[in-house]
Amino acid sequence: MPRDSFVHLHLHTEYSLLDGAIRMKELMKKAAEFNMPAVAITDHGNLFGAIEFYQEAQRAGVKPIIGCEAYIAPGSHKDRPGSRREAAYHFTLLAENETGYRNLVKLITAAHLEGFHYAPRIDKELLAARSEGLIGLSGCLAGEINSAIQANNIEKAKQSAAEYRDILGADNFFIELHDHGMEEQRKCMTALPQIAREIGVGLVAANDVHFLRRSDHQAHDVMLCIGTGKMVQDENRMRYVPELYFKSPAEMRELFSDFPEAIANTLKIGERCHLDLEFGSSKYPEYPAPPGKTREEYLRELCYQGLERRYGERAANDPELIRRLDYELGVFEKTGFVSYLLIVWDFIHFAKEKGIPVGPGRGSAAGSMVTYVLGITDIDPLQYGLLFERFLNPDRVSPPDIDVDFCEARRGEVLEYVRQKYGERRVAQIITFGKLKAKSVVRDVGRVMGLSYRDADRVAKMIPNELNITLDSAVEKNPELKRAVATEPPTRQLFEYAKILEGLSRNAGVHAAGVVIADRDLSDYIPLCRDVKGNDVISQYAMGPLNDLGLLKMDFLGLKTLTVIEDTLALIHQGEPNFSLKDIPLDDSATFSLYNRGETIGLFQMESGGMTSLSKQFDVKKLDDIIALIALYRPGPMELIPEYVKAKKGITPIKYLHPLLEDICADTYGVMIYQEQVMAAASKLAGYSLAQADLLRRAMGKKDKEKMAKERKNFIEGCARTNKIPEKKANAIFDLLEKFAGYGFNKSHSAAYGVISYQTAYLKAHYPVEFMAGLLSNEINNTEKISVFVGECKRMGVSILPPDVNKSGLKFIPETVAAGADRGSDVAHSQSAGGSDPGYSSSTETSNAAAACGSGYNAIRYGLAAIKHVGEAAMETAIREREQRGDFTSLEEFCARLDSRVANRKML
Repeated sequence: MPRDSFVHLHLHTEYSLLDGAIRMKELMKKAAEFNMPAVAITDHGNLFGAIEFYQEAQRAGVKPIIGCEAYIAPGSHKDRPGSRREAAYHFTLLAENETGYRNLVKLITAAHLEGFHYAPRIDKELLAARSEGLIGLSGCLAGEINSAIQANNIEKAKQSAAEYRDILGADNFFIELHDHGMEEQRKCMTALPQIAREIGVGLVAANDVHFLRRSDHQAHDVMLCIGTGKMVQDENRMRYVPELYFKSPAEMRELFSDFPEAIANTLKIGERCHLDLEFGSSKYPEYPAPPGKTREEYLRELCYQGLERRYGERAANDPELIRRLDYELGVFEKTGFVSYLLIVWDFIHFAKEKGIPVGPGRGSAAGSMVTYVLGITDIDPLQYGLLFERFLNPDRVSPPDIDVDFCEARRGEVLEYVRQKYGERRVAQIITFGKLKAKSVVRDVGRVMGLSYRDADRVAKMIPNELNITLDSAVEKNPELKRAVATEPPTRQLFEYAKILEGLSRNAGVHAAGVVIADRDLSDYIPLCRDVKGNDVISQYAMGPLNDLGLLKMDFLGLKTLTVIEDTLALIHQGEPNFSLKDIPLDDSATFSLYNRGETIGLFQMESGGMTSLSKQFDVKKLDDIIALIALYRPGPMELIPEYVKAKKGITPIKYLHPLLEDICADTYGVMIYQEQVMAAASKLAGYSLAQADLLRRAMGKKDKEKMAKERKNFIEGCARTNKIPEKKANAIFDLLEKFAGYGFNKSHSAAYGVISYQTAYLKAHYPVEFMAGLLSNEINNTEKISVFVGECKRMGVSILPPDVNKSGLKFIPETVAAGADRGSDVAHSQSAGGSDPGYSSSTETSNAAAACGSGYNAIRYGLAAIKHVGEAAMETAIREREQRGDFTSLEEFCARLDSRVANRKML
């Protein structure tokens, strides 16, 4: 390492949430600019950013040193002292090697899972047990040694230093020196070198870096106010001095010119630290196969059973089925993902056995016959022309990604099953980080600057509602905002701060669906912590790093539509116990008519105004049209909608650049809207294998010019070799494929979600009252949605009956009201059905849809749980009392029969 350089060993990135303001890429760029050989990350009590830091450092040619500013309890980490100040001291830990990294992961995990009190804490006993491979620095002013010096207790400071020396070893413990011009630091600096000499340890210089440039200080101060809930003008609040920036080696050498050893030791530590993290190696758990069978044998057995179940006699007579199944199984075996597949099969099998609704598929997994015959998906890939290689490419082995939709209300049961199956400490939910995005950072900065809510909100509303928009692009896109920034000093100041803070991590949360599963205790690989409520164990690494490290991650998504369908089916089964969505026709004209009339409220994926408008002009005649609708209505492919609709309606002729493209694009009227079509075209025209075609599709999507030039040459040669297509024509076809590859959507996903959409439409067309009751029941706490659904019920001629303690269920329930009866009051002829939730209406008209529905229901009774301020538990008690002892005859009797804690004044 260059002797005239310096290594920052105490540094806080953006993952010291709302305390550090350093982005990884900018940090590495600055470190490389300063020709620093290494740099450390030492965020407060966590390792959230360790992998991102490591990867960015390696890309920049800077050695990464993974560390943490740990919190060390004065006594046991399980003690609970009365104040934050008494709870812990700060102490800097650095991983010298892989052993040190593993020990650091274990320590920080224990701090969060066992020692969290004001902060995640370890103690000296834990540190002693996990000290191998770690280097310790005595820390900042909040460290134990510096705290003793500030309290004028030099002897205690010396004893504490000696204790850390004995725990870590004299070569692995250093006295940390800071100099930000603070009086307290000067006092400590007079004692620390002497203590180091007396106990035989070295000195190390550090700067406790919190922001990258000195000029970032004021913006960082604003960020501190956001994190602490203070205003910039508040006098009694936490402040940092401007010196906590990423200083150059020259600046650090000048600052510590009296302590050259402290500078030299940063370089020595940098040389000592060497960590090679293993990426990509599978850490998937092994599925426990039945005795006497290998996992491969068991998978094949399950698949052939499923093949017969799915295809009946065709399974024995159709060689294409056997060929496709054997091919896919061979790829799974070759790529080593057999256990992965069995794990997914197992928890989906559990869910279905327990009656937990599971979606028909999500993402590219629906393109696999293996997943179909196993029951992981319910979409026949042959029927819909789906390609396995879009899911798992044997030529580019990356982990398959099977995301699963579960009924929102019962998703937790599946997660708990997986925890119990593989072990509590082998399964965790995945952390996610909220960011200071354009609108939110403007509002946050405006608030702490003292701007009124109205003023900050005015500026925030000038930012266009675009996904991932930046402040710079917002200014360019909105002249009004540009003018405000240029002419209004408060707005200009707000934007200067906001642009520095934009995109930084604001808070940690739990991924809505992500779950990570390992073959052993997760803390053998990654650090863990708890969610913000202190309950569930979650990973400290986000989804991307977990995938890079080779851990099994998957999405257990809660899909409310599945719950709506399940609730609707429960109501239908009261009159038609044998009804099943598996038996419904897929060419029902009444169902398609809903799309064509734009009656899409409640239909999955179809409720936005734009989608409703598109469905009306689309002329839906088959399920494939719904699948295409879902694929087209998204940024990018939307540009193809006019061309598609005109071709579909025969307004413009369907054209194919080559006759072979007709087989591939006929169903989509000559327009390639699916990624699978691009793959099929490359295969059929240029002789690519489907695996090679998938690689071509990926390359086209990334728009890598160098790679595309090479692919174009291969494609043209392949077209000539396979189909004698002239070079000019092949070039034109390649250009066409390149265009559509950028727009194309995954048909496997679109097909799966198209089926769900069709199911909701079928239920609405044939069981409108039950379906609307199911919808309302799942929006009990959303008054806006309730209002929309009640309006739809009125349009359909379905009456919404008022809540009634003697007739209502907890949720909204269908009823049959006699013709001419007063639908706003008790109805002697009403028939309760099940359990659900809606709004209120006095409509007395019954539409054809309601009148014609098979069940004969024409009204929905408002659910008691949807009434504001009464409480679901109280209403459950009231319904239970009614069922056990009969109807309530008066308000007085209602109060007398229920506990006063239930029938309280507010509820009544």
